[in-house]
Amino acid sequence: MSPKDPLIGTLKVCVLNLQSDGDTVLDTNPHLSSCCELLELVLRKGLQQPVLSLVNRDYWQCFEQLTHQDPCGRLSALSLVVEQTRVCRKLLSAQGRGRYLLRLALSRKALPQLITHLLHTPRVLEWYSPDVSILRNEEFVEPFMSLLLVLSHMEFKLNMENCSFLDESWLLPVCETYEVVPCREVGLVLRYLSGRVFVLDLMPGSQANVDKFICPGDIIDEINGNSLRNSKNGQAGVVLSRLKGCPLSISVVRWRAQDGTVYRPLIKLLRALRMENPNLQLGPAPSQQSATEDQRTSPSQCLKDGRIVYIVEFMGKANIGMFGGKEVLQHAITQVLQKNQPSKDVLLDMKETHLTCTDRNSKLELFEHHYPEISCVGRYGQPDYTIFAFCIADSPETPQSTGFCCVAFRASNMKECEEIVCRIAAGFKHTEWFV
Repeated sequence: MSPKDPLIGTLKVCVLNLQSDGDTVLDTNPHLSSCCELLELVLRKGLQQPVLSLVNRDYWQCFEQLTHQDPCGRLSALSLVVEQTRVCRKLLSAQGRGRYLLRLALSRKALPQLITHLLHTPRVLEWYSPDVSILRNEEFVEPFMSLLLVLSHMEFKLNMENCSFLDESWLLPVCETYEVVPCREVGLVLRYLSGRVFVLDLMPGSQANVDKFICPGDIIDEINGNSLRNSKNGQAGVVLSRLKGCPLSISVVRWRAQDGTVYRPLIKLLRALRMENPNLQLGPAPSQQSATEDQRTSPSQCLKDGRIVYIVEFMGKANIGMFGGKEVLQHAITQVLQKNQPSKDVLLDMKETHLTCTDRNSKLELFEHHYPEISCVGRYGQPDYTIFAFCIADSPETPQSTGFCCVAFRASNMKECEEIVCRIAAGFKHTEWFV
């Protein structure tokens, strides 16, 4: 009977589990991190350390030696994978780069070719012990390569931007990106700890406090493509000052993991933050469960893409002339109601940068307006306090209409009507100086 290596046997089971979960492997797959960890153990097994060196050698250094050019002088596909890993600014260690490389190779179906290239590079292969390494054992390397071929026939759709914690762990955090409207200030109180930018608090009335896109305890990972990994004090403020008045794309690492518990690599850092700031209250993470609970308790709301969307009655719209300020709003709403247009139930979705109105029955989008387009918003006076409306520049595709248009709705109750008006007002309040 031929000898067996326990790593190969365990990796085979893990690959079979990945296959059983479907054709496409996402970051949320429970077997992905185990598979990557086993691949890492195989690549580290028998890797010998240099005698006269203060730096430990890891498998990343092996792959780093494999870059070469094709006959036309261009980098090969494998070299591009290595180069993309080398230039990633979110990675600080050889361990993080090696892990990023494995995930990237899985995504691009390049892992078998990468290992084959390593096996055919004697000066690098000699770094492995022939007595211990799987890569230098003919009986073990064949089944290992067979498993890599199986992996290359699977579809890996992995978020390569979510890599800031690969230096510490294979366990990935929840990483989300939000679009923030141009505003005077985002309104975040920050703390720099271990090269990461933590959010301590949200300033009252600020864009961040209104949109609730980020919570105390979360980490700002990136702003408009500018990585904040290994940041020094004040670096996030410098980036935000440079982008003042511009739309912001902010990548956020949540302090909560997928299962709702504290993301394990953050436990020590959050404890340190609390020692410095005993009053720190970790913010609630947006969750499917809480949204579903709100949906059960409030029949006038529903869940869409993880956000609470209001179910309101669309009353219609009317052209109101050349003035669209708040002083004409009450008269404008009366004009809409006097037209007696057929009403319909709609879904009003107020996102970070704009709002959309969708027919509840047909699911067709009726219109979309960015907050800077809105000139005013408010509730109707007597006799119906559940009616609200906003004014916008009239649609350019109707030449006969000029000036402003009033769009009116009816909410299910007064409290919800006021809530919707405040959310719309907050959206364009922070951007009114750009209108």
